[in-house]
Amino acid sequence: MWLAIDTATEIASVAVGEVGGNSPERIIGARSMRGARQQSAQVIPLIQQLIDSAGVELTQISGVVVGDGPGSFTGLRIAWAVAKGLAQERELPLVAVPALLGAAHAAANGHAGPIAACFDALRGQVFAAIYRFPPGRVELVVAPGLFEIRELAQMAADRPLLAVGDGAQRYAAEVVSWTGRPPVGLDAVTPIAASLLRLSEWETARRAIDLASEPVYGRPAEAQAKWEARYGRPLPHSSR
Repeated sequence: MWLAIDTATEIASVAVGEVGGNSPERIIGARSMRGARQQSAQVIPLIQQLIDSAGVELTQISGVVVGDGPGSFTGLRIAWAVAKGLAQERELPLVAVPALLGAAHAAANGHAGPIAACFDALRGQVFAAIYRFPPGRVELVVAPGLFEIRELAQMAADRPLLAVGDGAQRYAAEVVSWTGRPPVGLDAVTPIAASLLRLSEWETARRAIDLASEPVYGRPAEAQAKWEARYGRPLPHSSR
């Protein structure tokens, strides 16, 4: 029984399910909430609501999957702090799966793709990646990075089946010009955390982490960027 936590975007989600062993994975329950400003206070209650509604005891959780970046700097730190706290308290294994991959997997809904996942990075840019989903595996088409939509389109050899995420919605006109379809919002697909649980069984999708590991932020935090611009050198002990 594993727990998945994702707060890489405006929509936070948690999921619990059976993974590994000799039986196929089974998602027992998933919940989500909108509002980045509420995540730090509401993620732990959301987990409690989830396990209560699923009839699961916290002592039954044997591992934690956490959504990796790039994504919201503050959001990533919230999920990782909660995941590390749970793992440290009960000495549980930790696994990270890119939230972009989780969003693309949720939007694919069984189709092979390709699927573009785009999270709003502000400043006219998106954190984005493109994936394919042949049966039983994932193929990376464009690696996660920081792009303008036009740059992402130039890197993709094939037109995506669709684009998902708040970044795709923010630049909807460019996305429609590129993919030929309106962007899909994260609230229109199954919670990312549920996909993270499913993807955590794929060697090509996950990375094992420990309590000293850090998320893939994608770029420095705004405060860090301003400090480095002011002093002309990297911030000591920074996320870089």
